[in-house]
Amino acid sequence: MSVETLSETITHTALVTNDATIMGFLAIMLGFVFYTANCNIRLWQKFYAIVPAVLVCYFLPSLLNTFGVIDGEESQIYFVASRYLLPACLVLLTLSVDLRAIMSLGSKALILFLTGTLGIVIGGPVALLIVSSFAPELIGGNGPDAVWRGMTTVAGSWIGGGANQAAMKEIYGAGDQIFSAMVTVDIIVANLWMAVLLIMASKAKQIDEKNGADTSAITALKEKVELFHAKHSRIMQLPDLMIILAVGLGVTGFSHLFADTITPYFVANFPDSARYSLHSKFFWMIVFATTVGISLSFTKARQLEGVGASKIGSAFLYILIASIGMKMDVTMIADAPVYFLIGAIWMIIHASLMLGVAKLIKAPLFFMAVGSQANVGGAASAPVVASAFHPSLAPVGVLLAVLGYTIGTYAAWFCGQILQTIG
Repeated sequence: MSVETLSETITHTALVTNDATIMGFLAIMLGFVFYTANCNIRLWQKFYAIVPAVLVCYFLPSLLNTFGVIDGEESQIYFVASRYLLPACLVLLTLSVDLRAIMSLGSKALILFLTGTLGIVIGGPVALLIVSSFAPELIGGNGPDAVWRGMTTVAGSWIGGGANQAAMKEIYGAGDQIFSAMVTVDIIVANLWMAVLLIMASKAKQIDEKNGADTSAITALKEKVELFHAKHSRIMQLPDLMIILAVGLGVTGFSHLFADTITPYFVANFPDSARYSLHSKFFWMIVFATTVGISLSFTKARQLEGVGASKIGSAFLYILIASIGMKMDVTMIADAPVYFLIGAIWMIIHASLMLGVAKLIKAPLFFMAVGSQANVGGAASAPVVASAFHPSLAPVGVLLAVLGYTIGTYAAWFCGQILQTIG
């Protein structure tokens, strides 16, 4: 048997090769996760109290790939999701940001949010330097499974969320093996920190009194947020849905056009800019989509959030997550212990900065906790932490998380540049 024939035989050993069928599997799995995560059955409630739903959305599709039901490398679903749904997702998640409302939160809230971002940007490189001092094999690699490439995806996740994580995976070319390990590190370390924040939230009054924090602004904030959502929220109608899709997919189309135009210019005129990702069409596509999304937030397009623009964006995101999961091999988790150490040190640096600055400026614990989680957990968990202080404050978590989506692409890219220099 020739090498070509053998290669073709190996490639087609998967039981299912039709992408339409695979997409059906992924949709059923996502539906199953969301149904069980929101049902009233005690068994599932206990399960999801321990295992984050987003981890299950990665894990279930990965079983199809691990056991040979599908071949994640051969399927084109991830390509379609990352090129078409991801830009639309970023647009729909960022157009709802209200920069004026964010500014009205006060300087302490913004200082702590940006401190959290800074902690992630510098924490990753510092953690890599510390661990590589006794594990030198972690640096020096330049292939797709280089540790620094995988860490860029964690930076993306911890400054914004899954959409930015996927963007960093493509921009920096992280391989599926290192990505499999880093997704596990990302989710477990992040959720351990969220558990700490929830414990602290239960003692917020005592902690604020001890630090001499002024919490009067939070009371006013509750009233403002409740008024905003009461004014703009309404039931989605078909015209609303079509307009949301027109905005998301329309900007996606122009982002491809922009990338196809500007990338060849940089390749021809700035050959040394490749290390800054400026030769990557995907990079320019993501930057364009994010920038247009922010610009739309200053127009009436922001009112689309009142009918669920971010929910449509999140649906696109979960399809992307499932398509990433189907390329993963769960056996890579066994190789992750040293990566967990990197992740733990990284999070300790972030947490230490947050706690230190909060104490220094005498900020309420609420601003520290939500500012941190808006970075690390994004829109999926920031409202959970916010609502632990008061149910009406959940939208504040969403607001800051959207800010995380807004700056996440740029900050995570910058972190990746530092990691690339070290790695």
